Amino acid sequence: MSSTLSQLVDEVLGFIHRPELEQFDSLAMRIFDYQRRAVPAYREYCGQLGIGPDGATLPADIPFVSTIAFKYVMLAAKGAAETRGACEFLTSGTTSGAERRGRHLVQYPEVYRASALAHLRAMLFCDLPEGARMRILAMHPTAERMAESSLSAMITWCIEEFGEPKSRCVADRERVDIDAAVAYLREAAAMHAPVCVLGTTAGFAALFERVKESRERFILGPGSRMMDTGGPKGQRVPLAPGEVAARAAGLLGIAEDLVINEYGMTELCSQLYDATRFNSEFATASGERVKLAPPWMRPAAIDPATMRRLPDGTPGMLAFIDLANVCSVAAVMTEDIGIVEGKRVRLFGRARASDARGCALSIEMFAAAASR
Repeated sequence: MSSTLSQLVDEVLGFIHRPELEQFDSLAMRIFDYQRRAVPAYREYCGQLGIGPDGATLPADIPFVSTIAFKYVMLAAKGAAETRGACEFLTSGTTSGAERRGRHLVQYPEVYRASALAHLRAMLFCDLPEGARMRILAMHPTAERMAESSLSAMITWCIEEFGEPKSRCVADRERVDIDAAVAYLREAAAMHAPVCVLGTTAGFAALFERVKESRERFILGPGSRMMDTGGPKGQRVPLAPGEVAARAAGLLGIAEDLVINEYGMTELCSQLYDATRFNSEFATASGERVKLAPPWMRPAAIDPATMRRLPDGTPGMLAFIDLANVCSVAAVMTEDIGIVEGKRVRLFGRARASDARGCALSIEMFAAAASR
């Protein structure tokens, strides 16, 4: 019996709040059945792959869609955009010229919100008692300043859920106000108040440079933390995640285990975070960081030539079945290379063009659909 979207949304929300891992496969298959029927571009894609109503019986059979496909077609059911509260998020890039921006229509943002906050609590705020709040400094625009950004939405929800009234955003779509960030941290350090700093690597690089130039060193209150969302744009000298943690410790007094790098993207409603001694039993003794997916997300490594799943421990293109993507397409393949071991992911970086040629056929299918 086919499930309705309303039923699936309720089940996914229930899974996020009370994960029952033995239910993952069944829920993933019912979501795939709905999406194959309801999302026109995905239905056509599955048809070209020869996958009909009975063509997939296990999650391993579900065909992945490249994140690049989101640049060519709307991967949502007809009429989804008219749903009250629906949000359309855009990938970074130019709004004109040759570069296309990916578009992810999230028909029911409450699922994205539940997913984001649940894994944030587990990985960044696991030590806070229920209902406790702390100062949050956002060095990336919030939703009212950049409505098309999925990261802005997540930061807004984070402040609403975990931030105290003295929380502040010091960025808009044009720039990050580094002077305001430094003043905020100086005041917090003088009061020995803990702060959670949210932002991109580029923003942190500018902050570290300014603090270093001023010959200051802040000692933020115990329990201060930082969420580094990555991103190479705007960095004169790119900082690796380990360098961000080291500089946060040396200049701001934030323990390195509390500097957590996030891995996420517009096309997914769930994120992965670094496992450290602060938040996980999977922290490695060597200090090498792995990222953890939430229970409602299943990572895989894909052979880009055959589009087949690879055994654990084998490098490949990273892909995910994200149940929180219930309203669009749950099976998404990224442009990144990594190794998967259960829920743990080792990220190596962006694939070269030559590495990704094997999945070009699937991208061509969506590009052809867009031209029609």
